[in-house]
This record gives sequence, C-alpha cells and structure tokens, in this order.
Amino acid sequence: MELDLVETEKKRKRDVSVDSTLQWSQWQLLDSILPTGGFAHSFGLEAAIQSRFVSGPDGLKTFIIHLLENTGSLLLPFVYSTTTNPTLENWQELDRILNATLTNEVGRKASVSQGSSLMRVAASVFTEVPSLKSMRDVSIASPGVVVFHHAPVFGLICGLLGMDSGTSQRAYMFMTMRDVISAATRLNLVGPMGAAVLQHQIAPLAEDLFKKWMDRPVEDACQTAPLLDTIQGCHSYLFSRLFCS
Repeated sequence: MELDLVETEKKRKRDVSVDSTLQWSQWQLLDSILPTGGFAHSFGLEAAIQSRFVSGPDGLKTFIIHLLENTGSLLLPFVYSTTTNPTLENWQELDRILNATLTNEVGRKASVSQGSSLMRVAASVFTEVPSLKSMRDVSIASPGVVVFHHAPVFGLICGLLGMDSGTSQRAYMFMTMRDVISAATRLNLVGPMGAAVLQHQIAPLAEDLFKKWMDRPVEDACQTAPLLDTIQGCHSYLFSRLFCS
C-alpha cells in the first residue's frame, strides 16, 4: 500500500511537470515577439482608414468590434475543430474547406502567410511536440494538399500543446484584437496609452462575442461583416501602404 502511494505521488509530480512545461509553450504561442508575421497585417484597417471608413478612435472601436464578430463567426469554428481533433487528416481537410470559403484574395493570402509562418516557427520552437515538424514536412512534401491557413494551424498547435478548446478560441480572439490595435498604433490612429485603454475597454465585448460563437462546427462558419471583407479586398489597390493586408 505504501509503495503504491509513493508511485502515485511520483506519477502526479511527473504529470505536473509536463503540464507546467506545456504552459510555458502555450504562453509563448501568444507572445507578440513570436516571429509569425502577424504585425505585417492590419486586417483591412489601413484600407479602411484611407477610404475614410475609419477616421478616429470611435470609428476604430466600431471597426474592431465588427472584426472580432467576423473572426468569431467565420474562423473560430476552424480553431475549435482542429483543437479538439489535432490530427493530420482533420487539419488538412479543414484547411481545404477554409481555402474554399475565403473569397477575399487579400484576406486569403494574409491567412496563408501568417499560417505558414506560424507552422514553421512552431515546428522549430516547440520541439517537445515532434508531430508538429512531421506534419509540416509531410504537408510540404505533398504540394496542394494544404496551404497552411492561419486559423486551422493555430487550432492544431493549441491542441497538440494541450490547450483546451475554450482557451484556444479565446486566445485567437485576443490575438486578433491585439494585432489590429497594434496596427492602429503604427498607423497613428491612436497612441500607445490610448491603445492600451481601448484594448481594456473592448475586452468585455470580445468575451461576449467569444461566448456567442464558441464551440461551433465548421458547417456554421459564416461572414457577419461582409463590408469589412470588401474593404480589405481593396488593400492591394492602395497607392501607398504600410501593411501587407
């Protein structure tokens, strides 16, 4: 009996150690210094500013809220489905579905650019999950099978790092909000302090949107703000631009 208790305690400590290590990796996945190219994209904000769709802090707040709603309705189902089933076959299937779903060429290219960068970085950094590298190698060796869209890649990595589906979906919403507010700062639409205040103000709204769209199958994925999609599609026609999308 005493021996069994000792073995149980040793196993518990091993499990805690593994969980703790994975938590460090989960936090790093959300770190803005992870070189995934997220800050090269404005989610259509730059085009919205130049078209005067957004002209000040109030317009920026409205833009971000609509962007988060669109992210929740269209992309969270793909994050959820890959987090709960982080297998090669499921990821590749969801990647193909999202590629066919996105009609905005600028947004599609941005998604692929960010997703391929994230997968490359994750395979190199998170070596405690060797399947990430093997999945990437298999996919690269079979051209056309997968194009590495960002949402399924993010969900796949979260699932393999042991993140639960609720946390992964909330994290994806947070990253979207963080990156678009960072883009607004670089475009001089809001200052660093104002950006921090704005992010804190929007957080409760982002949580409500997360709860509204969480845990939905990909069959329910839809656009809720098609105007933002149209504006982002005009980005490539801008005379001068700071961001890629």
